[in-house]
Amino acid sequence: MTVDRQGMFGVHGTGDTSGYGRLVVPALTQGSSHPPFGGYFDAITDQLRDSLDAEDIPFDEAIESTVVFRGELTLHVRREHLVRVATTLRNRPELRFEMCLGVNGVHYPQNVGRELHASYPLLSITHNRRVRLEVSVPESDPHIPSLVRIYPTNDWHERETYDFFGIQFDGHPSLTRIQMPDDWVGHPQRKDYPLGGIPVEYKGASIPPPDRRREYN
Repeated sequence: MTVDRQGMFGVHGTGDTSGYGRLVVPALTQGSSHPPFGGYFDAITDQLRDSLDAEDIPFDEAIESTVVFRGELTLHVRREHLVRVATTLRNRPELRFEMCLGVNGVHYPQNVGRELHASYPLLSITHNRRVRLEVSVPESDPHIPSLVRIYPTNDWHERETYDFFGIQFDGHPSLTRIQMPDDWVGHPQRKDYPLGGIPVEYKGASIPPPDRRREYN
């Protein structure tokens, strides 16, 4: 289904003069899919279900929803089960997702109680398969277990997602900013972060931030 989204960046009341503040565009949302999913997607979900059930973790308790959209499989995982699900996907011979290609943050301000999302694309080199894990948490409690112990290459990716979105990856060995200064206030890729607002200096001349350069009537 589609919902209307106002503004290209979702920012309101910040003095943005880019011309996008009144833009209204339809945004496509995808609900849960139902089996059979087609291709190897059924094999992944069936094998994961069998593995979790063998560990006394009901599949429907660990996985909130399963979405097949545009040829991709996404498993929406409850955060308390993320480590177990990722470990199972990596270790089980019939699954063997050896590689996590990082973690991407997403901010949906209108998704109340689930504003912050972390998305993990996984790759099975053994079976040439892909799957995506996604975890949703509220802004008021932005904690997600770290996967660095399972996928060590996620170290810097989790730091970047924390830096830009403010998601706290519990258990990370050194969760510090990676691109912004340590004393930076806020998380610049969230949609409630102001556009501009930081004066830029050129050889002693100060250029005002975008929201102070001009105003539209």
